[in-house]
Amino acid sequence: MVAIIDYDAGNIKSVQKALVKLGQEARITSDAEEILAADKVVLPGVGAFGDAMQNLRARGLDKVIRRVVDEKIPFLGICLGLQLLFEKSDEAPGVEGLGILKGDILRIPASKGLKIPHMGWNSLHLSHEGRLFRGVREQSYVYFVHSYYLKAREEEIVRASTEYGVQIHASVEKDNVFACQFHPEKSGEVGLKILENFLAVD
Repeated sequence: MVAIIDYDAGNIKSVQKALVKLGQEARITSDAEEILAADKVVLPGVGAFGDAMQNLRARGLDKVIRRVVDEKIPFLGICLGLQLLFEKSDEAPGVEGLGILKGDILRIPASKGLKIPHMGWNSLHLSHEGRLFRGVREQSYVYFVHSYYLKAREEEIVRASTEYGVQIHASVEKDNVFACQFHPEKSGEVGLKILENFLAVD
């Protein structure tokens, strides 16, 4: 069973639909026992960093996520779910993120001809043989919706990057923790392959 963490952030149902399409039982839940009993855990979401952290803490889900990571249950953060894994965000000065991974969430700088938020398809440069990207071709296109981007402090955890006025760390992997800034559940066959690869992680 895959537990999809419910913390009042948007875009949860589409992740559930994609996992069900891949033959998985996928439950949307904020119950700690159910999350910790799952084979895999997903933290999706679109919304504001500060509100999201407040919601996670109010429900005790920040502690649950840390236990998931400590107990080596494969964990996938998507979009806002990636950003929350890091220490802080320009979007919410003074609000601490989960701090599970090291790095900053920065605002995409204004640049002529670039619309913010960044909404649309961008190609990925793959690096460090990420397990999510087995069987995915270099420069495959995936779908993004965001105004803030990750600059990871540990280059070796970056498995995919893209360019949108600046280099964006689009996917990271460290031990049992995986995260994507883009939306695999909205990225067609490539996205389904990425989710399938996550489901195959031991």
